[in-house]
Amino acid sequence: MIAAGLAVAAIEVDILAHFAPIWLVAGLVVALIALAVRRTPLRRFVVVCGAVAVVAGAYLMAPELLRPAEPPTPTGTAGEIKLIQFNAYKHNTDVRRVADWLIAQDPDIVTVQEARHDLRDLLVQRTGWQVAGAKEHVMIFSREPRLRMARPKLPGSDLTFVNATYMSPAGPFEVVTTHLDWPTSRTFQAQHDDLARVAGGLPQDRMIVTGDFNTTPWSDALRRTDATLRLRRVDHALFSWPARLMGRSWPLPVLPIDHVYVGPEWRVVSIDRGPYLGSDHYPLIVVLTPRR
Repeated sequence: MIAAGLAVAAIEVDILAHFAPIWLVAGLVVALIALAVRRTPLRRFVVVCGAVAVVAGAYLMAPELLRPAEPPTPTGTAGEIKLIQFNAYKHNTDVRRVADWLIAQDPDIVTVQEARHDLRDLLVQRTGWQVAGAKEHVMIFSREPRLRMARPKLPGSDLTFVNATYMSPAGPFEVVTTHLDWPTSRTFQAQHDDLARVAGGLPQDRMIVTGDFNTTPWSDALRRTDATLRLRRVDHALFSWPARLMGRSWPLPVLPIDHVYVGPEWRVVSIDRGPYLGSDHYPLIVVLTPRR
């Protein structure tokens, strides 16, 4: 009973850790306001509380912010591929805008979560792109046909994912995309574990794992996934949510919850955040090149 209680408490604390940037900014604002007003009996207490929030937020975020960036890789090398990761938002009614932007990017691979089927049909009609997971709401679009879909078996799992194998000049590569539940869900921890099982059951040298993880880099949940996937997470505190609030575009995302992992045979040429496209997420644009 005690062990179970401690485990629940740890999960609840980790949920709070996801919001470290908010605690940091809120603590700084509160402390500055308290310092600016005249002295009151509560002034020192409020300043201390604000300082504690700032220190706690900075402590949680520091490992991600100080994580060394990968050395630059020249663009235009043989075997280079362009991938877009995007939660398109199931209530996004501006699917034509999404399709226009995706097509203009001329990607090799597009991984989409909350993919509306009218968006799928529009992309296929205009481009002839191939679709893995066409009947699902998590899909992989590709310019070239896939080689195969060897879907790992996960009996009883609640993990939502699609995977497929594609060919590149450097050889076949695996793509896995997923949409994990929010950290408050009872299935959240098991989904992270199941994703590691999926990745571990497929060739990892040229693997790419993408998705809306609903998990920030300063949480214990994602640090554990970073270790168990045995792949490199190449997004570096790249804030992607929210892109909209109360039905309007929002230019200041506060949580990095969309992620891209790659195997050891990929080098990163670039990774950037895309524009607002009517979704509550911003897309990620990743250019990779084979190591050999």
